[in-house]
Amino acid sequence: MTYIIFEVKSENAGKINSLAKDDLVSRQSILTRDASSLDMKGDVSYVKIEGSDKGLKRAKELAKELKFKKLGEKKAKEVDEKIKEQEDSAASGMGMIFD
Repeated sequence: MTYIIFEVKSENAGKINSLAKDDLVSRQSILTRDASSLDMKGDVSYVKIEGSDKGLKRAKELAKELKFKKLGEKKAKEVDEKIKEQEDSAASGMGMIFD
């Protein structure tokens, strides 16, 4: 599956729900993380949408209307790796609880 990541300024964070409420976009995988939770600088949130080409196209249209910034490939990959690290860390922590 392919994905896109948008950068959303903190003052626009409430608009993320508008994106997630769209019928087509809501059927995609949507993850939201604050930059600080990913040990990154900036007063922003990142929204990762993973799914079908049709779903991603619709997400891009809505994000443009909402004035979200689509990350370039290099920055998107960096954010995606941070998200995966965070999820792996959480998963291994849960494993330790059940050992």
